Amino acid sequence: MKHWGLIFLFVFLVFEDEGNVLHAKADDGFVETKGVQLMLNGSPFYANGFNAYWLMYMAADPYQRSKVSTALQQAKQHGLNIARTWAFNDGGDRPLQYSPGSYNEQMFQGLDFVVSEAKRYGIKLVLSFVNNYDQYGGKKQYVNWARNQGQSISSDDNFFTNSVVKEYYKNHIKAVLTRQNTLSGVAYKDEATIMAWELMNEPRCLSDPSGSTIQAWITEMASHVKSIDGNHLLEAGLEGFYGPSSSQKQQYNPNFQVGTDFIANNQIPGIDFATLHSYPDQWLGSSSDETQIAFLVTWLNNHIQDAQNILKKPLLFAEFGKSLKVSGPSQRDELFNTVYAAIYSSARGGGAAVGGLFWQLFAEGMDSFGDGYEIIMSQPTSTVDIITRESRKLNRIRKMFVRLKNIERLNKARKMRRPLCQNSWC
Repeated sequence: MKHWGLIFLFVFLVFEDEGNVLHAKADDGFVETKGVQLMLNGSPFYANGFNAYWLMYMAADPYQRSKVSTALQQAKQHGLNIARTWAFNDGGDRPLQYSPGSYNEQMFQGLDFVVSEAKRYGIKLVLSFVNNYDQYGGKKQYVNWARNQGQSISSDDNFFTNSVVKEYYKNHIKAVLTRQNTLSGVAYKDEATIMAWELMNEPRCLSDPSGSTIQAWITEMASHVKSIDGNHLLEAGLEGFYGPSSSQKQQYNPNFQVGTDFIANNQIPGIDFATLHSYPDQWLGSSSDETQIAFLVTWLNNHIQDAQNILKKPLLFAEFGKSLKVSGPSQRDELFNTVYAAIYSSARGGGAAVGGLFWQLFAEGMDSFGDGYEIIMSQPTSTVDIITRESRKLNRIRKMFVRLKNIERLNKARKMRRPLCQNSWC
């Protein structure tokens, strides 16, 4: 019995000590799903992180590469554990993909460095395959490549339907998934630092508001990804707009449609978790801050409930932010507090909201990239304090579940050790 007491004490201390065994182990496994929760090494994983689309671009330049290391290190020091970034740059300046199937090795090595550094600092990654918008190539570049090969294409939305374009895109997916990291020797599809793949950053198909085109495309591409990589999670990159499958909820959208359907698109079997983006400052730009926050509260709560009760899948708040170009720090803080409160309220009850990624993280010396949303973790701002507090709160929930799991494991072990006795005096 003394030995079991010592084992219990040891295991409790291991799980209690954030900086030792548990923390090291947690960085090693693949993130999975179980019901509405993300799971890592058998325990719930709560994602508090950031977007940093620029990581590969900077890492490919030896003179700028240190910014990647600095940003990841500072993020980890503030408890952040996940980053979303681009695994694409199609055509244009310093491309990853010069032309269909032709790659810039220097840029790919930049992405290798990003994955390696994320692993070094214990930060999981969500890597996106292509952009809906023209920046960094996007679907327009794929369509132009096909036109140059004689394809008759009338719209950029033919990205989702043209067979040649789809084959270009599938080939890019395969190139990324099967890429062998030049620093670690590990293929991306076997790299546990990567939590998930994203089919597209904010897919939109304005030519088909029914959502059918996007539905068919996600179904086809999700199957393609899973046929190559059975280790990683997959999400579509959706913003969260409701579509015809839940027409009664379209009233909660901003006053526009983009050809996606939050419910139907995320019910596709190959999609492992849902995503939500939140930009009331862009969507309701002429409205007051009070109106924007009221919209945000409803927007968040509706999607949490739908992920919980209809989709029965985890929900990641994959983008949110407020630009300081149109508001002050206090308004931005209010938005962050609103988002984080919704996540925490859901997570502490084992609900579907599993974390949030703010837009966007910068390192020092990136002024030319600024869009008003940037946050530098080394700067002592109130927003940085809010982000850090959220890390601590989610970490406490994680540790609580770990302790409960460990107690259950101990009780089970004790029951297994009880001697069998049929006598009445036992």
